[in-house]
Amino acid sequence: MIAEVGALLGKPVGDLVDPGKHLWGFGGVHGGLTLALLTAAMGEQAPGALLQSSTARYHRPLHGGFRVEVSPVRSGRTLSSLAGRATTEQGVHVDASATFGSPGRDCWPAVSPTAPAVPRPEDCEVFTIPPEFVAISTSMEIRAVGPDRPYAGGTEAELTAWIRLVEDSEPPDAHRLILLMDGLAPSYSAVLREMLPIPTVEFTVRPGAGLARAESPWVLLHARTHQAGADGWIDERIDAWGPDGDHLGSARQLRLVAGRPRDV
Repeated sequence: MIAEVGALLGKPVGDLVDPGKHLWGFGGVHGGLTLALLTAAMGEQAPGALLQSSTARYHRPLHGGFRVEVSPVRSGRTLSSLAGRATTEQGVHVDASATFGSPGRDCWPAVSPTAPAVPRPEDCEVFTIPPEFVAISTSMEIRAVGPDRPYAGGTEAELTAWIRLVEDSEPPDAHRLILLMDGLAPSYSAVLREMLPIPTVEFTVRPGAGLARAESPWVLLHARTHQAGADGWIDERIDAWGPDGDHLGSARQLRLVAGRPRDV
């Protein structure tokens, strides 16, 4: 039986994981899914604590099943830090780290990014990613917001869209948020015309205070290239909100354009 992505994220993570090719991204197991699974495994060793930050570094693609290894770094009453790795016989493919904090009292002023004014998901057009490029895209529904599209040669290196998993109507938890944060094409692709791969080298997700109150499966993502060098290294920032405007979390991606333009 083929495992659906929501069901996969909703059960305990075993030592050996094989998501299947239907959950691949571009060139291997989807990077956001990999970090979500490693974060879930690390969280199993920090019961009752809330995820504050999770980071993955991608060393080589995963082309099948992999082993999950978790080790504690620091454990205390206020915070716990853990390390995780996705390995095969070839060695380490992805290494990750996560920080979990104990729930505290709400006694400090809250600060969060304001959601942009956008149409509702049902009023936006469906944007379909060809499954032959990103197989896991069939597990998601994307509704594009605004004029920017991947590889459309636009003037702004940013993308905005509503996104949700199609298999159920569950609101996002931390693990679904990590997956969905990596659900759009790279924002830098909006200023390109040639379909060059832009793989992720490092990916960090930090849940927001509004995630605990999420009630809708829809997540509004705004991804923007903060800066990009002529050598192809890209610093991307992503923010997520619910339909009620609650900030669900932020992310950073370090990316690298692979290959060269045809006219170089």
